[in-house]
Amino acid sequence: MTSIGTGYDLSSSTYSPDGRIFQVEYANKAVENSGTTIALRVKDGVVFAVEKLVHSKLLVPESNRRIQTIDRHIGLATAGLLADGRHLANRARDEALNWRDMYRSPPTVKAVADRVGQYVQAYTLYSSVRPFGVSAILGGVDKDGPALFVVEPSGVFYGYNGAAVGKGRTLAKTELEKLKISELSTRQAVMEAARIIYLVHDDAKDKEFELELSWVGDETDGHHVQVPRDLAAEAERLAKAAVETFE
Repeated sequence: MTSIGTGYDLSSSTYSPDGRIFQVEYANKAVENSGTTIALRVKDGVVFAVEKLVHSKLLVPESNRRIQTIDRHIGLATAGLLADGRHLANRARDEALNWRDMYRSPPTVKAVADRVGQYVQAYTLYSSVRPFGVSAILGGVDKDGPALFVVEPSGVFYGYNGAAVGKGRTLAKTELEKLKISELSTRQAVMEAARIIYLVHDDAKDKEFELELSWVGDETDGHHVQVPRDLAAEAERLAKAAVETFE
C-alpha cells in the first residue's frame, strides 16, 4: 500500500487516488484476525455458531459472548473487535425498540440490518471517528420468515442463505456451499454449524476456543435463545468425530 497509500490512510474521510478508503480496509483486517463466525438460514429458522478464541485460561468460561439477542426474534453474531461488537449490538437493540415504538409491531430483520448498516456507514464519513472493526451477522424469523444479513465495516449489508466471516471464512464458505441449506432443519443446521467451526479451527496456530451456538425458529417458538446444553454437547461430539475422520 505504500506506493499509493502513503498519507491516504490517516483518515477514513479521505479517498486514495484510485478510490479506496484504507481505514475501511484496515477494519476488514481486524475482522479477519478474529475467530470464525457463521450462520445458516434454513427452512424453519436461523442458526448461529461462533469460534470464540480463549486468550487466557483465567477467563470465566462462557463469558464475553459474541452472540447477542437484539429482539425476541432477532440475534446478532460478530467477528472482529469485541467492544465494537457490543456497541453495535446495543445500537441494534435501540433501533429495534424504536421500530416497536413507532410502528407498534416487531421489527423485520431487514429493517434492523438497514438501520445498523446506515449507522456503520456514517463512521466512514468523518475524520474524527474510525470505522467499526466488526462484521455483524443479523438473523431471525419475522413476518416474512427466516432472514439473514451481514453488515460489513463499510456499512454495506447483504442477504444470505449461509454466511461466514472471520479468520476461517474462506473454508467455511466452501463447506456451506456444499450443503443444501434450504432443505435443512434447525437441528440439522446446529450439527453442520458445529462441524464447520471445528473444521476451520487451526489447532497449530490458534489458541483454545469455545463454541457458541444459538438458534431461532420453530424449535424455539420464534425466540432467539442459546442452543440447549445437551444438544450443543452432542453437536460438539459429532463435530470432533467428523474432523478426526476428515483428517
